[in-house]
Amino acid sequence: MFRGARGGPVSDTVYTRIWAKARVAALTPAEASSPLADVPYALRHAAVSTWLNVGVDPTQVAEWAGHSLHVLLRVYAKCIAGRQALNQQRIEDILGPDPAGW
Repeated sequence: MFRGARGGPVSDTVYTRIWAKARVAALTPAEASSPLADVPYALRHAAVSTWLNVGVDPTQVAEWAGHSLHVLLRVYAKCIAGRQALNQQRIEDILGPDPAGW
């Protein structure tokens, strides 16, 4: 996507230096001193976590992320949080209320 001064790929050193400058320019001082988006990979991790948390089917997320489903769930399962009520409602929508009351 990006080319270095001599036409080849941008070196890791240059990319890291530019990333650090971009973080300082884009984030508040408190955010910039935190681990928020500390490395470019953090953006990918945030995207995958967000897709899972909004309910995108894990098989679709795995495909988009280039992971197997096994790897996706092993790495990101801990990111799926706070969805118990939504998932219970989805089950009730199909089967009706749980007589035991969950």
